[in-house]
Amino acid sequence: MTKRGSETERAKRAVILISGNGTNMAEIVKAQRRGDLDADIALVISDNADAPGLRRAEGFGCRTAVTPYAAGVPREENERGILEAIAQSGADWIVLAGFMRILSGDFVRRFPGRIVNIHPSLLPAFPGAHAIKDAFMARADFTGVTIHIVDELVDHGPVIAQEEVPILPGDTLETLEARIHAVEHRLYPKTLQALLNEDL
Repeated sequence: MTKRGSETERAKRAVILISGNGTNMAEIVKAQRRGDLDADIALVISDNADAPGLRRAEGFGCRTAVTPYAAGVPREENERGILEAIAQSGADWIVLAGFMRILSGDFVRRFPGRIVNIHPSLLPAFPGAHAIKDAFMARADFTGVTIHIVDELVDHGPVIAQEEVPILPGDTLETLEARIHAVEHRLYPKTLQALLNEDL
């Protein structure tokens, strides 16, 4: 519970969706545990039962759920498990942290303005699943990190925060990835704190 003005209110409740390592999820949870993020991490959901991020979340004591996607099934059907888990959690916000599925328009419309995503480029440059490699192979002078509200288009929607990351002459793909991830891990919890507590 948090006290704002003359009223005592509960912290905003967030569900985090992951598919893989869950490093951004881990930084969000650590920020919450340090008191730097005023939010209740109600649930961590993965579409991948083998995601290392699930073990990380469980190590933090977070509630977790697995909602696998079936091949050849419409996206809306595959999302039913996620929607049920979110409904049961009572979440105010949905935080995408390396969730590698494209959400359907129906899903997004159920939570207007309440789904937030992080992307490893300065959108609209380098959208898609391979943004860091795409920027590196394009020999761009810089790339970066974008945090945005999700709309019905892919890697699109109102930008909340961006930070530039230069691509240095001696960079390899691995060194560039490491610097981008470092920015993500710092910027995402900080931006969520402002967003969830209406300081943006």
